[in-house]
Amino acid sequence: MTSTQQEKPKLRRALTTPLLTLYGLGVTVGAGIYVLVGATAQEAGPYASFSFLVAAIVVSLTALSYAELSTRYPVSAGEAAYVEAGFSAAWLTVVVGLAVAASGMISASAVAMGAASYLQGLVGLPHAALTIAVVVVMGLIAMWGIAESVIIAAVITVIEIFGLLFVVAWGHFMSEPQGFDVVEMIPSFDPDIWRGILAASLLAFFAFVGFEDMANVAEEVKDPVRTIPKAIVWTLLLATGLYIATSATVLMVVPLSTLSQSVAPLSLVFAEAHPTVRQGFGVVAIVATINGVLIQTIMASRVLYGLADRGHLPELLANVAPKTKTPVIATCVVVAVILVLTQSLPIAVLAERTSQVVLFVFVLVNLSLIRLKFKDEPSSNHFQVPLVVPVLGVATSAMLFAAGFL
Repeated sequence: MTSTQQEKPKLRRALTTPLLTLYGLGVTVGAGIYVLVGATAQEAGPYASFSFLVAAIVVSLTALSYAELSTRYPVSAGEAAYVEAGFSAAWLTVVVGLAVAASGMISASAVAMGAASYLQGLVGLPHAALTIAVVVVMGLIAMWGIAESVIIAAVITVIEIFGLLFVVAWGHFMSEPQGFDVVEMIPSFDPDIWRGILAASLLAFFAFVGFEDMANVAEEVKDPVRTIPKAIVWTLLLATGLYIATSATVLMVVPLSTLSQSVAPLSLVFAEAHPTVRQGFGVVAIVATINGVLIQTIMASRVLYGLADRGHLPELLANVAPKTKTPVIATCVVVAVILVLTQSLPIAVLAERTSQVVLFVFVLVNLSLIRLKFKDEPSSNHFQVPLVVPVLGVATSAMLFAAGFL
């Protein structure tokens, strides 16, 4: 057997800083601000924008831990690799990897059902058929190739961002303010006010979940040591700016009593607009949710591939198609699981626990970095953060995880 025959196809390193940043923004923005402004406003009132700022500060700690770990170990199934390196426990590695993949698949299932609901309002076809169509089409795009699928996701992300900028512009220049003045959105030092802000920040935190997906395509990133930290930082900075600007605009335009009860809060900014404008923004919302399905499908398939490639799951899942250089079998498994979830299980209940799964993973990832820093000598071959970063990352993630049970 020749060396060419023995060599297995590997994933293609095709992602640059802009593409990886748009990938991170796609899953972060699509899953967060389009649905969470109303819920945060219900908890924090006019100070909801500060809740997003508090959440961004908390998330940034674990994000910096990911930046170091993903340059130490630029491989698929990143979290599993980090825990394996930190704890040297194969069973814990598999648990973490499967937890990450499960959170992606459950999230994709819920988002796919939401996308189908939006689509049903436009085309009138059966909800189940539309859900299946969304999942299958996104799965095919994910199999096409990492550069191609992420470029498509990047284009959709640009549309999502344009939608948020359109909300800000319309709210400031075309709408009659019925909410709060900017001065009223600045909190005093009243403990009751900050209690509400901190409670709402637990919701706002989940609007930032998504940056960690970038670690799971690290094996397909060009120059990961330089690219991944930059992309993580840019993702958080841009998402934070968009969230604060958008939430402040909605609070300014929409009465709090209306906003806090809405499951589609951004559409309220266009309540008095021409039907064409409202419908156009509805299409943007559909695109945003579809993008979430695509990115979570990519992420979950890479986690299964990474676990299989390191011998933790059946080798079949590590097969890479020679032509597309994508893990086709792992992607098919992910699509199949998502389809089953959308058609048979109570997704709403499972989705509520997904965020706690992510926080559990965050705690283990930060603990792994702490252990690695004590075990390994400092190196200039990867991005580094001070020890206090993962220590604070453990504390904040554990606090939010525990808050979910209160």
